[in-house]
Amino acid sequence: MSAPIRVLHVYKDYWPVLGGIENHVKLLAERQAALGLDVTVLVTSRTRRTEEVRLNGVRLIRAARLATVASTPISPMLFAWMRRLRPDIAHLQFPYPVGEVANLLLGRAARTVISYQSDVVRQKGWLRLYRPVLWRVLQDADCLIASTPNYVETSPYLGRFRDKVEIIPLGIDPAPFLRESPAAGEIRARYGGPMLLFVGRLRYYKGLDWLIRAMPRIPATLLVVGTGPMEAAWRQLAADVGVADRVVFVGDAPDEDLPAYYQACDVFVLPASERSEAYGLVQLEAMASARPVVCTELGTGTSYINRHGETGLVVPARDADALADACNRLIADADLRREMGGRARARVLAEFTAERMVARIVALYERLLGERA
Repeated sequence: MSAPIRVLHVYKDYWPVLGGIENHVKLLAERQAALGLDVTVLVTSRTRRTEEVRLNGVRLIRAARLATVASTPISPMLFAWMRRLRPDIAHLQFPYPVGEVANLLLGRAARTVISYQSDVVRQKGWLRLYRPVLWRVLQDADCLIASTPNYVETSPYLGRFRDKVEIIPLGIDPAPFLRESPAAGEIRARYGGPMLLFVGRLRYYKGLDWLIRAMPRIPATLLVVGTGPMEAAWRQLAADVGVADRVVFVGDAPDEDLPAYYQACDVFVLPASERSEAYGLVQLEAMASARPVVCTELGTGTSYINRHGETGLVVPARDADALADACNRLIADADLRREMGGRARARVLAEFTAERMVARIVALYERLLGERA
């Protein structure tokens, strides 16, 4: 019997830190461990102490964090661990420059896979310094995973490496969103309808400010699930445009409570304004809940997941009027919401399940290691 594939996942944070990539790495690592792979996750600690634990079959190493610069955790101990570990596959989530440089200089994996989650969008000053290393990181990787063909076509970096790009969409476990939640009715009763829903970290690129600017034209309540650095500014914006009574900041919700919020809403909205929103996993959760989605066109994965006119509506980014028109169209037509919601759920079950994603990634590992043998 052959030894299990040893996989090392590298990123900056891991559960219980909330975030789309953090959730993705946790799901991928635990599913791979359940399949019998030998899985280690190397991330940074939230403190200056290194911690090593076993969690749901996964060896989790949180390397001591020295500081955080431009949203990037700095950890010399992560370099030390990278040199010590000898996996068959190093699987990096890009962008995280510290992990990428550590693997480039000290990594001992037989093969390197990089999931290219997003271009570096906002830290343009740092990018000028990092760009020469970035090209080397991408060149040295054995395979680059892109979540959608849209991103390959519009990224200034991935286009150069099309010959080693594998398209593997991110997936979710749809089961929690298929089960009816009794709490959905309670949320509906508390806030009334019609109801729009936003779920996500309150960061600049999520574009929630554009949806808030649209709310004076939309006869609905907007529930905002999540917290983040823009919360105070966006609360003030809601007051400034006169909709503070209809924009409810719920705060963070545990994973087990999210299905109820999706099921309570009429329309899910992802009004992202910048390419930093490369995919939008929350759209899959809403679609699995049989809810239509309004999203923006960014040239990324948002409009690949949500098909305009089929599973929801896609509008131009940074356009409050377009958001208002799309939301109002869906609010006014219950039959259209039901039809789009049904097609949305079917699309998730056919294309975007965690089971399908994990199987394709493990098959990629096996192929890469077979090529080396």
